[in-house]
Amino acid sequence: MRGWQGPRLAFFLMAAVLVGGTAGYVLIEGWPIWDAFYMTVTTVATVGFREVHPLDGAGQVFTIILIFSGVGTAFYSATLLATIIVEGGLHRRFEQRRINRMLHDIRDHFILCGYGRIGSIIANELHQQGVPFVVIERNPERLRGARERGWLVIEADASQEDVLTRVGIQRARGLIAAVGTDAENVYTVLTARVMRPDLFIIARVEADDAEDRKSTR
Repeated sequence: MRGWQGPRLAFFLMAAVLVGGTAGYVLIEGWPIWDAFYMTVTTVATVGFREVHPLDGAGQVFTIILIFSGVGTAFYSATLLATIIVEGGLHRRFEQRRINRMLHDIRDHFILCGYGRIGSIIANELHQQGVPFVVIERNPERLRGARERGWLVIEADASQEDVLTRVGIQRARGLIAAVGTDAENVYTVLTARVMRPDLFIIARVEADDAEDRKSTR
């Protein structure tokens, strides 16, 4: 049921009311489909127009049921829409679409894994040189800092293949691994190397033995 929560559930319920109301007037009153649909819309919207055709007893009972169910559904949909707008959900949806579009269009860029002390310095340098890049970071505070600077950033694990695919590793110029630990950097480098053997990779390392495990070009 979780998949039908939110806007999709509201849309489904409203469509069900309109279809059910139209079908009800067609079956009960024998009206043409357009007249039945028009009557359903005016009833649910509570605009107070006159009846399209005179109603018999069964039609009146059905209209009462339609009023209660339709008005309740319309109120739920309007409340949900207002909540989405007030809480910023609509803005987040547009922002996510913008980010997805930018990720789809970016070319010849660097993938910067990690936005800590080193990552932020690298990001500034890439920006000053006019080199396109995308940041992958999991820490909420660091994410917020990167977004405030206007960088293209996603919240994800840089060592996952689907994440690297999303940020366009097949179109990238290079990858810079600057996440928190050597183990994470090594795993990110190995994943990227499998996906793009020819990719230019730079990895931050702290322990001496980590340099033996990383593979760069």
